[in-house]
Amino acid sequence: MAQHFCLLKTDSGGTARAGELVTNHGIISTPVFLPVGSGAVVKTLTPDDVKTLGFKMVLANTYHLYLRPGVDLVERSGGLHKFMAWDGAILTDSGGYQVFSLSPLVKVSDEGVKFRSHIDGSEHFLTPELAVEYQEELGADVIMVLDECSAYGDSFQKVKSAMERTHRWAERCKQAHRRPDQQLFAIVQGGTYSELRKQSVEFLTSLDFPGYAIGGLSVGEPKEMMYAITQETASLLPADKPRYLMGVGSPEDLVEGVAWGIDMFDCALPTRVARNGALFTGRGRKNIRNAVFSQMDMPIDPDCDCYTCRTFSAAYLHHLFKAEELLVYRLATIHNLRFISNLMAKMRNAILDGAFNEFRASFLANYQPTDEDTRVEQKEKWLKRTRKEGG
Repeated sequence: MAQHFCLLKTDSGGTARAGELVTNHGIISTPVFLPVGSGAVVKTLTPDDVKTLGFKMVLANTYHLYLRPGVDLVERSGGLHKFMAWDGAILTDSGGYQVFSLSPLVKVSDEGVKFRSHIDGSEHFLTPELAVEYQEELGADVIMVLDECSAYGDSFQKVKSAMERTHRWAERCKQAHRRPDQQLFAIVQGGTYSELRKQSVEFLTSLDFPGYAIGGLSVGEPKEMMYAITQETASLLPADKPRYLMGVGSPEDLVEGVAWGIDMFDCALPTRVARNGALFTGRGRKNIRNAVFSQMDMPIDPDCDCYTCRTFSAAYLHHLFKAEELLVYRLATIHNLRFISNLMAKMRNAILDGAFNEFRASFLANYQPTDEDTRVEQKEKWLKRTRKEGG
């Protein structure tokens, strides 16, 4: 198997790593965050915007693209890179999580999963082989196996059954994979059960995939539990393969994930909360809609170098949100993604300089995370709205 990942340095006295992921569309410096462009677009931004913000790799989603506009259309258009005019690297999720979280009706069997579209209610059937075939047709650089994502609170036996089916599907995905120019990553499942996570790692690493994701977390469990499972699972994964934590993107979670040796992250949170007026700063997330910002004649984050902060005051952004001007969704997204891009670059540099532990301590001492109850409530509201509006 070709070597697609080069580990450059592990921080002294810790497990934080800096490396390089080699793809057909460039070398990606890790640790890296992937902006989410589920339907072939990072909402409100152009591909040039995304590149200017410092990103060389984005995520798109097979479930969303399969339902709309259709994989065949994307393939006829020259593949996903050409279709969305993005010349950087792309990772496509198989759509397994979306099937289980968005579809109003799901019936799973060893053969595959039958589901109804959350857009129009039409019925579809997805198998591991089709998940790979669709991703090959889309032409992403990194593709994912089809997995069964169990819900937080499921019984041990139910989670175990989903994990074992995920393993069988992973074998079938690997057998079906034909394109050598794509890297197929496996997904570790097992819910919040340590013994299942260990079993999943042991089984999937025996199949020798080029990379491994940790799935099934940040789905409603307490953050402390997510942290513990992530740290433990990451420590079991091969050191010479990229480690990808799926669906996690709060600044404090990124810092902790990097500390545990995670190389790749994706999450819609930075762009989603931006469109709702929540902007990242070095001291935590700020709600620009609050009256305190109506008279603030300075940037929301004076330390930020993004276009939004270099050009506009917090008072102007507050006004735009209150007036529901469309421009503000773009400006807020630019800011949040630039904050994340800068955060990832600072962590990588700290690792290379042997100073990550100091950076981590300083960041966490100053950054005020969102209240846990508020975080869970916001995610539930987003899921309900997504199901209602069709993505």
